[in-house]
Amino acid sequence: MHLLERVQRRATKIIRGMEHLCCEERLRELGLSSLEKRRLRRDVISAFQYLKWAYKETGQALFSRAVSDRTRHNGFKLKEDRFILNMGKKFFTVRVVRHWHRLPREVLNAPSLEVFKARLDGALSNLV
Repeated sequence: MHLLERVQRRATKIIRGMEHLCCEERLRELGLSSLEKRRLRRDVISAFQYLKWAYKETGQALFSRAVSDRTRHNGFKLKEDRFILNMGKKFFTVRVVRHWHRLPREVLNAPSLEVFKARLDGALSNLV
């Protein structure tokens, strides 16, 4: 991922008139986002599809809901698995849970995938 980010930074530096800008400003001017943010967006959209939309039956095998009696949360908590090795922390199901918990309730209660994507973009600008 770091190598791809480096390539993206070098490619945006080549554009005339943007050499003096920092990487985040160049991406913003071009209407792009970092590869890390795009990966996170894709992961959360896939989790939404697995849990609530197209692949619901498969999602029940991948994720398990956490039982919680807390009143301040988005209402759809997932159980976080714990791993001793760092390799387990890179799994999709582990990667997405932390960000899923930080999403507001109105994003997770979206009636369709298109509405979810639109609300997610607004929420991700605040999270990342």
